[in-house]
Amino acid sequence: MKNELARLNHVLVPATKSERDRWRNAAVGRLGRRVRLVVARLTREGRFFLLVASVAFVFALDVGRTEAHLLVFAVLSLLFASLLVTPAYRLARVSAHLRSPRRVTVGEEIELTLSLRNGGAAAHRSVRVERPLLPWDGSWLGEAPTLAELPPGETVSTVLRARFVARGEHDVDPLRVAALVPLWLAQGRPLRTAGSRFVVVPKVARVTSVTTGLNRRHQPGGIASASRTGEATDLLGVRPYRPGDPVRDLHARSWARHGAPMVREYQEEHLARIGVIVDSDARAATAQHLEAALSLTAGVVARLGRGEAIVDLLVLGDEPQALSSERTFGALDQVLDMLAAAQPTEAFSAERVLARLTPHLERLSSVIFVALAWDGARAGLAASIRSRGVDCTVLIVGDRSTHDPRGTTIALDAITRGEALAL
Repeated sequence: MKNELARLNHVLVPATKSERDRWRNAAVGRLGRRVRLVVARLTREGRFFLLVASVAFVFALDVGRTEAHLLVFAVLSLLFASLLVTPAYRLARVSAHLRSPRRVTVGEEIELTLSLRNGGAAAHRSVRVERPLLPWDGSWLGEAPTLAELPPGETVSTVLRARFVARGEHDVDPLRVAALVPLWLAQGRPLRTAGSRFVVVPKVARVTSVTTGLNRRHQPGGIASASRTGEATDLLGVRPYRPGDPVRDLHARSWARHGAPMVREYQEEHLARIGVIVDSDARAATAQHLEAALSLTAGVVARLGRGEAIVDLLVLGDEPQALSSERTFGALDQVLDMLAAAQPTEAFSAERVLARLTPHLERLSSVIFVALAWDGARAGLAASIRSRGVDCTVLIVGDRSTHDPRGTTIALDAITRGEALAL
């Protein structure tokens, strides 16, 4: 309900950057841009005084009965005088760089780091950062920063914090940085940063263990694996040591020859590959259940990434997506990006999912099916996978009172509260 009200509150604000740019380039947007060029030279304090003068102007029309016109003239004089000196407060030879993380978890704080470099010989004082309007799901935290001084030849950084409550790719419009004139009623010509883009990903559920059929299958050509040595491994070669490599893999002769630590690298010919199917049927459950299913999927992939198996296939809805073949957290990053873009889909079709999955089943050791409900179609999909000699683990996102012997039911609130989940 809260999210729906937030959407309604931003109904007139374009949701995406491309839509906002289209509006800015339209005739109405160009007209509003000219008005903003004048208003933008006023600070928030200056705009407040302009509003006061506008209200006082109504009472000042009857000059015979009131002296409110004196207040109007005084305020407008201060604003006009402040605007006249704004050219002297331009941030000459100042560059701005905005950094943001590639990913942020939904509901958690994101830190945008703004760095200002003063390449000139004069210091700039009272430098204010103005933040743009965020999409409906975003909100700034704290007050907009004001830097007391930007010394010549130095770089000063400040951090802006925000929070987003919806998954997906986000674009934040450029920040504006300007030096304030005395009395803080106006500011010099603003400096605009580049915009920032990042992905808001679902929360990673706290999965402590996952029990699946880890029967190993032969993988022609093997796969490079530096995290461990397992069964049926062949020496692939030697490479420079990286932090975290097992000490037992150090190769003394290569170390002596190169003058730097070298380790053996192996490839495994037999290993366990796992595919994950995520049910995104919009009619099977609520939006909260879908978010929990995506969070659970992220937790499962993260847990398996620490073990002996490789997750290299994600079926979202009915579209299979191949993942990184390395046993690293690179696959988790890929999965998070895909889950961030996930949208509710049409009614679940076991035939359609199986048709897309069949070409990949030969190399899979096991399939994990994250379902939003349990019915004949979903049970048929699990049975069809098992009939092809592939183990299928069913995880059903439901309520604490729901139990089905054909799968493991995980309570919605257990996922959202971050409880430890042993699957």
